[in-house]
Amino acid sequence: MLTAFVQIHAEPDRIADLATEIADVAGVSEVYSVTGDLDLIAIVRVREQEQLADVVTRHIARCDGIVHTTTMVAFQAYSRHDLDSMWGLGLD
Repeated sequence: MLTAFVQIHAEPDRIADLATEIADVAGVSEVYSVTGDLDLIAIVRVREQEQLADVVTRHIARCDGIVHTTTMVAFQAYSRHDLDSMWGLGLD
């Protein structure tokens, strides 16, 4: 499973509608509105690299109101739950 984070700069009057449109794209698991320099972050989860390219370039980047996107592909996921199960000795 590939996970990618698509950082989205959008036209201000389209942010809310874009979030809904992008959330409906197959392969997009979540969309967040965020503070700072970005407007939205979409989390994409697909099985193959080709699917990722299709979701980002054919579906997300072509939405009306998108100014710019940057995509980051995740290498490995870490969470407190995962770390506890790897390193915990069960002495709690």
